[in-house]
Amino acid sequence: MRRNRQILLQGRPSGLPTLDHFRLVESPMPQPKEGELLVRNVLLSLDPYMRGMMDEGKSYIPPVPVGGVMRGETVGEVVETRDPRFAAGEIVVGPGHWQEYASFRAARARQLDPAAAPVSTALGVLGMPGKTAYVGLFKIAKPKPGETVVVSAASGAVGAAAGQMAKIHGCRVVGIAGGAAKCRYVTGELGFDACVDHRAPGFAEELARACPDGIDVDFENVGGGVLAAVWPLLNDFARVALCGLIAEYNDTAPRAGPSLGPVLEKRIEVRGFIVIDHEEVTPDFLRETTQWVREGRIRCREHFVDGLERAPEAFLGLFEGRNFGKLIVRVAS
Repeated sequence: MRRNRQILLQGRPSGLPTLDHFRLVESPMPQPKEGELLVRNVLLSLDPYMRGMMDEGKSYIPPVPVGGVMRGETVGEVVETRDPRFAAGEIVVGPGHWQEYASFRAARARQLDPAAAPVSTALGVLGMPGKTAYVGLFKIAKPKPGETVVVSAASGAVGAAAGQMAKIHGCRVVGIAGGAAKCRYVTGELGFDACVDHRAPGFAEELARACPDGIDVDFENVGGGVLAAVWPLLNDFARVALCGLIAEYNDTAPRAGPSLGPVLEKRIEVRGFIVIDHEEVTPDFLRETTQWVREGRIRCREHFVDGLERAPEAFLGLFEGRNFGKLIVRVAS
């Protein structure tokens, strides 16, 4: 019988994780129960939210237990089905986790049509990151045509989608990214009106020059010094869609944040959101975003890493900005 390679959580980190917090093991092949699928994982999504699952404590999703398989979405091929709605050989996206084979409830899988779009997009622009952008922009921030929208981590999967959606909606969009190459991509390939390098000297001043009329919507993915530069530029009645705080995920002590005085004085609306709370938008998101992708109005960049064993190293690179686009591990061919 074939064995199943898995990556387990070896221990809980304090601050930035290291490779020692992960362990590659071989386990028996999972066996699907009634209503489940056995899936051979081909692509594994790596995303910043996974850092929170390594910690113990109350959160919107339970932590990965020490010794448990690291969690994540995958695209894979159905090997065996115990649900009549699925057939062996179909390609699905679902909670396959950091392993070569997975067994999970068929109700949590979505069938993919490789002729409609590359299956990798189900982990990016047509998956959770794209849906996060759609929810944050249209349900939380609700930008109006002509408003200035600032998007941090603008070359990443969520930020790139959010900015392009805002452009389609008629907004002026300013990106924030790490490095000149990423900024050139954001303006040249994605069509943002401007992009500011948060690593460059004088970042705050450059951001102010890029937003001469202030900021109406901040789609916040980074936090830390990036949010501190955005904060004083927010206009009256601005909205902050708080999607992520990747700069702060590995902090071991609370940071000193911007003064909350402007929130009151400028009547700013700040709302954190989690995409899993908005399942009702899935049909609209898939219909509209798939059309935008087909029309070339939304473009996406993917950063592939080969081999399950390289997933921990690639994941750690997320927090140093080493990936350029949606980070995906090729688990198998």
